[in-house]
Amino acid sequence: MKIQRDNVNIAYSEHGNGDISLLLVHGSFINKEYWSHQVKYFSKKYHVVTMDLGGHGESGKDRNSWTVEDFGKDVAAVIDQLRLNKVILIGHSLGGDAILEAAVANPGPIIGFIGIDNFKMAASPLPLTVQQQADNILESLRKDFAKTSENYARMVLLTKETDQQTTERIINDYRNAYPEMGVASLHSVFHYWQRERELLQQLPFKLHLINCDYFPTNEESLKKYAGSSYEIISIHATSHFPMIEVPEQFNNVLEKTIEKILSDQTKVT
Repeated sequence: MKIQRDNVNIAYSEHGNGDISLLLVHGSFINKEYWSHQVKYFSKKYHVVTMDLGGHGESGKDRNSWTVEDFGKDVAAVIDQLRLNKVILIGHSLGGDAILEAAVANPGPIIGFIGIDNFKMAASPLPLTVQQQADNILESLRKDFAKTSENYARMVLLTKETDQQTTERIINDYRNAYPEMGVASLHSVFHYWQRERELLQQLPFKLHLINCDYFPTNEESLKKYAGSSYEIISIHATSHFPMIEVPEQFNNVLEKTIEKILSDQTKVT
């Protein structure tokens, strides 16, 4: 079946069977194919759904608004139109805030929440110097989107230790992202902290995070704002993309996190 939201087609894929659905949501400028290792591994046991957020991958581009809130509505549309139930939301980077929007708006079908390398400065305003850098990035994106996107990825999301294959894939996808969506969505991300603070306090699920150690997580804000508690598992990676850089290690940690969510739910019920 076709899924549409705001007159835009939302591309998705379904694999496997099972009572539990895993909905995997990618981050900025990439696509659902980044979850290929996870689809192959987890579809043996679970119903696995991947999707392309609006303006990404194979999803449509014909709309005028590209905010984090819009991406959350894309996630909600997939849950609603596929009639998913017993859903564990798994969101990478921007996808973490997209699933946060969906989980707070309609928690009924949701049983678990997992963020992947995100909420590292949760619910906190950017320091002034970083905000100035963010503003400069947005200005540069408007002038030369491809070059600025590549520079952003190299500075913030990759390191010199990241293997060549991973680096080339990320750089290619960032350079070739849809510019109108890219500028607008990053502007939304850079100014999202107040909304994130509000929603984290309303999230009715434990916040499970699987974060890479190449960049530290500030836990002070999580202690303050994660309304239903949180748990962080740190994994070793040289980039922001553990699902493709260290898939076996990542799958092992993700599997344990999923099993913990299901175990905790059994205890409650």
